[in-house]
Parts: sequence; structure tokens; C-alpha cells
Amino acid sequence: MTKTARTVKRTGALVAAAAAAALAFPAQAHAAAVACGGGVSTQNIGARGCISAERWKNGGVFWHDITAHALITNSRSHASWVEYEAYLQAGSGDWTKMGSGRTIVQRRSTVGPIEIASKSRVCDTVKVTIRVHVRPAGGAWSNWSSAATSQCQT
Repeated sequence: MTKTARTVKRTGALVAAAAAAALAFPAQAHAAAVACGGGVSTQNIGARGCISAERWKNGGVFWHDITAHALITNSRSHASWVEYEAYLQAGSGDWTKMGSGRTIVQRRSTVGPIEIASKSRVCDTVKVTIRVHVRPAGGAWSNWSSAATSQCQT
């Protein structure tokens, strides 16, 4: 890898990290946790999956509203349609699809956080994990970017 390529790669990583650090997640009155996973990419489209959780009580039962988000970066020289999906796993159970969507990401820009889906669950598990992946139009799916919260842990 040439010195110029390393510099461009490092600069891109720093810009992506700064953008992720400056995220303004949807305000939730009692949001107790926001966690983001690492970045993944495919064909110059990067993604970062995040999870937010709000804990609330209905009668004597604690619930939490879990929301999956995606931050998508397009490093290409042209705009791209990007598909995304989020899956949820409570404890050690099976993965359940939360939702999916599609958006256009302009060239060399970042969109998000995009709310993918929200789900209310009884606080019956120690940890809830979401995973997000992306696919540019006509391309292959990226690996998974996972994020977790144990916000309902007692």
C-alpha cells in the first residue's frame, strides 16, 4: 500500500470516527443506554450498527423499547442505493429480524443514524444484541456490525 493510500485510509477512518462520535440519537425521555458496534464495509460502503434502549414500567413489570440504528458512509465517487437490515437476539435465543430498509447515500457522504426498527420487550433477559449489515445496489452484503445493551439487567 502506498503512502498516499495509507493517508487516505487513515483520514477516512478519522472522519468516520468523528461522525460517529457526533451522532445525535433520537431523544428519549428515559433513554439509559446507547451502544454502537464496530464498522463494517463492502464495496466502499461502510456501516455502523447502534442500539438504544429505554426502560419503563407498566404496573409491576419492567419493559424496554429497543431501537436499532444504522450509520451508513459512501466512499464511492457516485451515489448508491443501499439496503440495510437489523436483527435482534435476546439472551442466547434465536436471531429475529427487526426490520429493513433502503436509502440513497450521496457520493462521499454519510447518512444517519437511520432508525431501522423498534421493538418493546419485557425485561426478561440479561442482554439484547442487534446486528446490522448493508448492501450496495447490485453488490454483496457486508459483514455484521453488532451492538448490545444489558440495560434491563438488575
